[in-house]
Amino acid sequence: MLFESFGTDSFLLITALLFFSGIIVARFSSRLGIPSLVLFILVGMLVGSDGLGLIYFDNARVAQIIGVFALVIILFEGGLHTKWATVRSVAGASLSLATLGVLITSGIVGMAAYFILDITMLEGLLFGAIVGSTDAAAVFAALKERNIKAKMGATLEAESGTNDPMAVFLTLSLIELIVIEDSTIFMMIPTFFLQMGLGLLLGFVFGKAASFSINHIKLDSSALYPIFSVAFALITYSATSIIGGSGFLAVYVAALVIGNSELTYRYSIFQFNEGFAWMAQILMFIILGLLVFPKQLFTMNIIIYGLLLSAILMLAARPIAVFVSTIRMNYSIKEKVFISWAGLRGAVPIVLATFPIVEGLTNSQTLFNIVFFVVLTSTLVQGSTISYAAKKLNLVGPKKDIPHHSIELISMGKASAEMIQYQTNAESAIVGKKLHEVAFPNRANISAIIRDNQVITPYGETVIKEGDFLYILVESRHKEELRKVLEKKSKNKQAAQSGE
Repeated sequence: MLFESFGTDSFLLITALLFFSGIIVARFSSRLGIPSLVLFILVGMLVGSDGLGLIYFDNARVAQIIGVFALVIILFEGGLHTKWATVRSVAGASLSLATLGVLITSGIVGMAAYFILDITMLEGLLFGAIVGSTDAAAVFAALKERNIKAKMGATLEAESGTNDPMAVFLTLSLIELIVIEDSTIFMMIPTFFLQMGLGLLLGFVFGKAASFSINHIKLDSSALYPIFSVAFALITYSATSIIGGSGFLAVYVAALVIGNSELTYRYSIFQFNEGFAWMAQILMFIILGLLVFPKQLFTMNIIIYGLLLSAILMLAARPIAVFVSTIRMNYSIKEKVFISWAGLRGAVPIVLATFPIVEGLTNSQTLFNIVFFVVLTSTLVQGSTISYAAKKLNLVGPKKDIPHHSIELISMGKASAEMIQYQTNAESAIVGKKLHEVAFPNRANISAIIRDNQVITPYGETVIKEGDFLYILVESRHKEELRKVLEKKSKNKQAAQSGE
C-alpha cells in the first residue's frame, strides 16, 4: 500500500487530498442534488482497497473512535446555532420522537429484519436499534441552506440532536442481551433513565460553566476562545459518559445553553466550530467509506435485503413512529408526512454498526453492510428530495437571511467594543426613519450601511430601508439597549398581531 511504501510524507499528502476532495464535493453537492455526506462516503470508497487501492482500512475500533469524536463536534456545532425560543415550542414533540419514535421505529424494522434475514430475534432487534435514530450530521447539513418552515426545521433538528442517546442505549443493551445470557431488558430500564437524567443535568451545568468561563477568563489571544469552547464540549461528553450519563445528550444540551447565552467572541467561536464541524464531518464519512468494501456491499443479497429494509424504514416504520409520537400535538397531516420523509439516516447508524463488530458478534459484518446500504439509500432518496417534498406539501419557509453576527474589534479586557451586524426587515420599527430620528444608545455609532451590495456612508439624514445591513460599533455594556432598539417592531406589525 502507498502508506507502507512512502510513510509519513505520503500520509500527509493523502490526508490533504482527501480533505481537498471533500471540500470540492461539498461545493458541488447542492448543484447535483445529492447530500454531501454521500459524496464524502464515495470518496472513501474510491480510495479504499476495492477502489484505487491507496488505503487499506478495516479497523472498526478506530473508525468508532473517530466517529464518536466527530459526532461530538457536529452535535456541539448544531446546538450552538439552535435558538431556544424556536426549540421550546416543539420540545414536547421532539422528545417524543427522540424516545417513543425511536423505540417504535426500531421495533418495526427489527421485526422486519428478523423475518427477512437469517438471524435471531435479538439480532433483528439489534439491527432495528442501529438504524432507529435520525442523524444529526445528515439533518443539520440537509436543512442548513434549505428554506423549510421554522417549525419543521426546529422539530427535525431537536429530534436528531436528542435521539442518539436512545439509539445508543438500545444498541448497547441488545448487545449485552446477546452476549450475557443472564441479562434481561428489565434490568436496563433504570439505566436508561439514569443516563438521560445525568445527560440533561450535566449538559446544563457544563453549558453554564462554559458560558461563564468564556465571558470572565482573560486569554492572551482571541483565537483561544473557540478552542476553549471545543475543549468544554469534549469534557462534557467524556465526563458525563464516564459517570454513566448520556454524553451525546449532555453535549447537545450544553451547546444549547452556550449558544443562547450572551458571549464575548461569539462570532469567532461560532465560525471556528462551523469550520471544525465540516472538517469532522468530512473525516468521519471518508473513514466510514474506507471501512466498507464495495465488493462485499454491492452483492445481490445485500442489495435485495437492503432495499426491502430501506423501504420498510422509510415508508412504514418512520411514518408510523411519527404519527404515533405526535398524537394530540399541534401538527397537521402534511407536517407529519414531511417529518416522516425528512428523518434522514447517516453517520450514527454506521458508527453504531461498528459496535457488534468490535464485540465479535456473529453476523456483525453482514449487519454492518446492510446498515451501510440502508444509510446510502436513505440519504440518496430522502436527502435529495427534501426541498421537493417541502414544496409539494406547502411547507417552504422564507428565504434564509445571513445571521446577525457580532464581530469583536478589541479584546474584552481592554475596550469591550463590538461591531454588530443587523439586517432590517419589513417588521423593523426603524425602517423608513432617518438615522438622527432613531434613539440609538449614546455609545453606539453607525459605521456603515450595506444596501444592494453597495457601501453607503451614513449621516444623520440617511433613511434606513428594508433589507439594509447596519454595522454598528457599540460598547458591550450598551449592547442589550441597542438590541431592544433594533428588534422593536413597527406599529403596523404590532397592530396586526393584536388584531389576530
